[in-house]
Amino acid sequence: SSSSGSSMSAQEPRAAQPRRAPAEGAEPDPAHRYEAVVPHWFYRKVTDSRERWVPFSSQDSERLEAAQGSGRDKEDLVVPTSGGRYDVHLQKRQRVAVYWEEEVSEVRRCTWFYKGDKDNKYIPYSETFSEELEEAYRIAVTLDEWKKKLESPSREVIILHNPKLMVHYHPVASSDDWGSTPTEQGRPRTVKRGVENIAAEIPNGEPQQIDHLVFVVHGIGPACDIRFRSIVQCVNDFRNVSLSMLQAHFRKAQEQQQIGRVEFLPVNWHSSLHSTGVDVDLERITLPSINRLRHFINDTILDVFFYNSSTYCQTIVDTVASEMNRLYQLFLQRNPLFKGGVSIAGHSLGSLILFDLLTNQKAAPEEDEQGQEGSRTTSSSGGVEEVKEMLKKLELSEYCDVFEKEKMDRQALFLCTEENLKEMGIPLGPRMKILHHISSKREMQHGAEPGSPSQRDPDSTDDGRNCQYRDVGLGQVSANYPQLDYKPTIFFAFGSPIGMFLTVRGVKRIDPNYSLPTCKGFFNIFHPFDPVAYRIEPMIVPDLEFEPMLLPHHKGRKRMHLGKGQGSPSPPAWGSCCSLQPDADPSCLSELKEGLTRMSVDLKNNLLGSLRVAWQSFTRAPLPAVEAASTDAEVEAEAGVEKQPDTKPEEPPAAVKEETPLINVGRLNRGNRIDYVLQEKPIESFNEYLFALQGHLCYWESEDTVLLVLKEIYQTQGITLDQPLPGSQ
Repeated sequence: SSSSGSSMSAQEPRAAQPRRAPAEGAEPDPAHRYEAVVPHWFYRKVTDSRERWVPFSSQDSERLEAAQGSGRDKEDLVVPTSGGRYDVHLQKRQRVAVYWEEEVSEVRRCTWFYKGDKDNKYIPYSETFSEELEEAYRIAVTLDEWKKKLESPSREVIILHNPKLMVHYHPVASSDDWGSTPTEQGRPRTVKRGVENIAAEIPNGEPQQIDHLVFVVHGIGPACDIRFRSIVQCVNDFRNVSLSMLQAHFRKAQEQQQIGRVEFLPVNWHSSLHSTGVDVDLERITLPSINRLRHFINDTILDVFFYNSSTYCQTIVDTVASEMNRLYQLFLQRNPLFKGGVSIAGHSLGSLILFDLLTNQKAAPEEDEQGQEGSRTTSSSGGVEEVKEMLKKLELSEYCDVFEKEKMDRQALFLCTEENLKEMGIPLGPRMKILHHISSKREMQHGAEPGSPSQRDPDSTDDGRNCQYRDVGLGQVSANYPQLDYKPTIFFAFGSPIGMFLTVRGVKRIDPNYSLPTCKGFFNIFHPFDPVAYRIEPMIVPDLEFEPMLLPHHKGRKRMHLGKGQGSPSPPAWGSCCSLQPDADPSCLSELKEGLTRMSVDLKNNLLGSLRVAWQSFTRAPLPAVEAASTDAEVEAEAGVEKQPDTKPEEPPAAVKEETPLINVGRLNRGNRIDYVLQEKPIESFNEYLFALQGHLCYWESEDTVLLVLKEIYQTQGITLDQPLPGSQ
């Protein structure tokens, strides 16, 4: 193309005009009236020192244009864009992030564009020069006089040959000053007028109505996925996937305007932890050898150790809670009509931080709407209700009125002596029962064998919630856990080590009657190869072996699994040995084919090359998802494909079997199942170790994960999927 371009530049005046001008000349005369160009607004995005201009959605662009027309004199005119997550300061032409820190982006009202050198993307001219171009174009159209020559601010030549052919001559770099006069020599670049002519991908706008808010807390380190992107970028992906899942699976509700969208906001705690000066202290004691690996560890894995140190644990829980409260208040301030609920999601270590925070919230039963004050004080009438509940369990319901009259809540009850109960007129038998109950609870509080008191205690329900969460909180780092300004509807844990940490802290099992004090929904979602993820349900029902729920595929199909060896650790629920199933969805076959094609390319890389890529990725360019595979994978891949005929069909996943709903996994998720496993992609079955890291970082773009989150959130509002997915509850 460059050779054709250079010949074109040399011959332009002779060849191009005579050939095209007459054809165009016939049009403009009677009919070709000038119509003003329609502007579209863009912002400049810089990633890894590469800049590109990104269009606003049509809604945002129209809003900016309207504001530009109305409030030209107002210096402080601010227009919210991108679903309210960015403000555009019109006078300054700046786009500013609202909820997190990010570099300010330049904003431009764009009408004329030229094709850039590097990636053939169109770049907008400055607003003032675009006006000059538009004026020249208007005169040319009106008078039907073309071949207009203009000089750009950087003294380059633009020629408007005719409405369809407009060229910008970029001068060839020369070492002398001869090229200081504008010239037509050099590489011609295409010039276009109006956004409709540059094939820009203008994003779809977002529904304005927000039904639910979800805070997302990241795990260890500042990078959240295999491409080493930040939590903000990963949550952007999650939000974008949610918008497409809403269109695909909640179309009816959208058409009936029952729903808008769910807003996901990132919560960043890593930067405040590493701004405490601890990095400088670590630097002093870090050995100089294997430098990159040590710095990678200092920046990531050490977060786990920090969290287990009381000094830094306090910093982390304070940061997470205060950031979520700040974001919540800011969100309400900007969305005063918001009436929806709030849920929280944590990835990896982030989920453990949230779990510890939630186990230390103080329940205040009667205040969904009271916000901050309510969540900090336990209402006495709520406490009295709990005492009534306890009396029912002890079969002493007839004394409920006496306790109510005395305004006896749970706290007061635990301060009671036999003398007090006697004064209230409680007979000896009931008195003994109540005192025994109180003393057994106290024992549990003072660290009897983890889990066993509540296990033995037949009446441990809400009345002992305080003690039970201490039970689950056994071995937690001693910290003052802050209170949240809201009661979360659901807690989603992605790739979570909660089960492992509880076990290491000495919690042998979780009481089936235990639920998080202020949050009644809890989902533990993991990829089968995620090395950081652990299950929760076996800690509640230790005597029963059962599989996690298989997360339904967002397209309603079941993925195939190839060539698993007999010794594979994967349980049948997520794919034992199997052949290509006869009823396999064709799109599933294409998914496998795509995976195999990608893998065959990867296998050409030698092992050393792939290791080099892995190490370089610690400090340098982002690594595309699983670039290189080891030779083991090649052997397994071949074996898997060759041995297909000998393998047996897969059993139906446990999620679809009849007995699944009968498993009682306690009250941690309102009596519903807690553990959900993603279906691995066919290609991932070849080598579990190769895909382990990707397994831990795959949740941000996983449609199946996003769909479960949306399904559960909207279910609390009585809104269901258009069609239930096979295998879902």
